[in-house]
Amino acid sequence: MERVTDNRAEAEFELAMGRHRAVAAYQMEGDTIVFTHTIVPKALEGRGVASKLIRAALDSARDRGLKVIPQCPFVAAFIEKHPEYRGLLK
Repeated sequence: MERVTDNRAEAEFELAMGRHRAVAAYQMEGDTIVFTHTIVPKALEGRGVASKLIRAALDSARDRGLKVIPQCPFVAAFIEKHPEYRGLLK
């Protein structure tokens, strides 16, 4: 099963599926993680890849005690639809 990894060197959460890779890019600002954009290749669209990626990224932020700023529209919409993550917002 594919799993999401935090590539801190590239400041991206990654989900590799076959030859394709979805990413959620971020910037760290102290104890805050700013999600700047999410990229899902066309070949992976419509399969829930972005949701899986963002859920894992937000779970990681919660586990690390980080606050979240969702500059990325997808991350903002995901948090709006999943109130259990609203407590992470800065």
